[in-house]
Amino acid sequence: MTVALVDIGINLTHDSYDHDREEVLRRALAAGVEQFVVTGASAEGSRAALALAKVAPRLLRTTAGCHPHHAVDLDDQAYASLSELALEPLVAAVGETGLDYHRNFSAPREQRSAFERQVQLACRLGKPLFLHERDAHEDFLAVLREYRATLPAAVLHCFTGNAAQLEACLEFGLHIGITGWICDERRGLHLREIVHRVPRGRLMIETDGPYLLPRNLDPKPASRRNEPMYLPHIARLIADCRNESLAELAAHTTATARQFFDLPCGNLRA
Repeated sequence: MTVALVDIGINLTHDSYDHDREEVLRRALAAGVEQFVVTGASAEGSRAALALAKVAPRLLRTTAGCHPHHAVDLDDQAYASLSELALEPLVAAVGETGLDYHRNFSAPREQRSAFERQVQLACRLGKPLFLHERDAHEDFLAVLREYRATLPAAVLHCFTGNAAQLEACLEFGLHIGITGWICDERRGLHLREIVHRVPRGRLMIETDGPYLLPRNLDPKPASRRNEPMYLPHIARLIADCRNESLAELAAHTTATARQFFDLPCGNLRA
């Protein structure tokens, strides 16, 4: 059964796709993934993502942002470049931005500063936020609360938190992105127990490729590289956990993604 899906988080500019990027998209389209939001995680990466979207504007939208790992690099010049990119019509959201205390590749102080600047940018432009959080739940929500009065729509992509954290994010009004992390029997089983709590209209799905190849794929690709063609596999598990059919899950997550990212509808391959 082929259904229409949207991958809201794909790192399509990653060098692992350099040799077969067009084939990656063709395989995904054949599997029913109709549209893609290409993640921008740095000023340079955001420019590269936008360049891809300009080639296939009915299939691709992008984000423009600075991942917390790269927060140390968001100086005034990089922020000015990011701000200019965010004005582009094909840039559908500001981010990937947020906090990641798991590895602290940038110091927490630097992460919070970069996060706040990007939240301010999204508020100023009225564009949605594409958010990242790992091991930083309290600080993450504290930053967002400071801008609650003017905060645009926001999605916490690749949600991996617990039930209490999910409830806090939903209470705050965030959308939730679920990846193949839910397919991981070592660290994703808790997501299977709580994903049903995300109401329709607030749930979206993503691969986060080339990362997070679903561990329960059989057979697994020799490269161990994740790609959007595996989104239906992730969607089936999410649907089962929510006691929904795949068609039901696809219908409401795709509608939510298209509204959130202002994606075009109709004959997308024309």
